[in-house]
Amino acid sequence: MAENVMKGRRILGESRAPKARNDNTTCAMEGCETRLSRYNRREYCYAHAPTKFPRLRGRIVADG
Repeated sequence: MAENVMKGRRILGESRAPKARNDNTTCAMEGCETRLSRYNRREYCYAHAPTKFPRLRGRIVADG
């Protein structure tokens, strides 16, 4: 039973700080005053962000 035990060690080294901006950025949509997080790299807030569709698995069926 002892041979089924998995052991690990901590990763040594310096931890990286998350990338952050120093400015107070607002949504790029005209008239929107929503303040974006300093960690958000996008230019629009959630309400005004363009729609993105995820990549779906499977085949692309030809028309015809």
